[in-house]
Amino acid sequence: MDTSTRPPSLAGRYGAVRWRSAGYWLATLPVVAELGLGGIWDITRIPYVRDLLTHLGYPSYFLVLLGTWKVLGAIALLIPGRPLLKEWAYAGAFFVYTGAIASHLTTGYDVGEVGLLAVMTTLTVLSWALRPPSRRTHSSPDGARPHWKVR
Repeated sequence: MDTSTRPPSLAGRYGAVRWRSAGYWLATLPVVAELGLGGIWDITRIPYVRDLLTHLGYPSYFLVLLGTWKVLGAIALLIPGRPLLKEWAYAGAFFVYTGAIASHLTTGYDVGEVGLLAVMTTLTVLSWALRPPSRRTHSSPDGARPHWKVR
């Protein structure tokens, strides 16, 4: 059935779903790429990243911890299902980016990175806000949280 024979309300609704999906992936892919690649760079302690972290005042072993969690977060955002795991990944990415902003501003080192970090923070929030119902922790039709029974 082409869009000219559909009622206008349905055509508009399907268009909104497509734009939302496109927006979700346009925000999610850069976040996943940065978490994945950045995590690998952290784990391998490439000189640029190691020097940056040292100038910010963090110990070098922090790179392996941070990098491991970043790679796991990237994987969590891509795998199907597991909405609670995705919530944790989004929270972790948000904390990484905002923590990096605070570190740069506090130390005054490489403040030029703050703009990129702000963009990554914004993309993380957009990805979280635009995620489809199947990637949310509550997917009831009315959007209400499920009522959990305590036994």
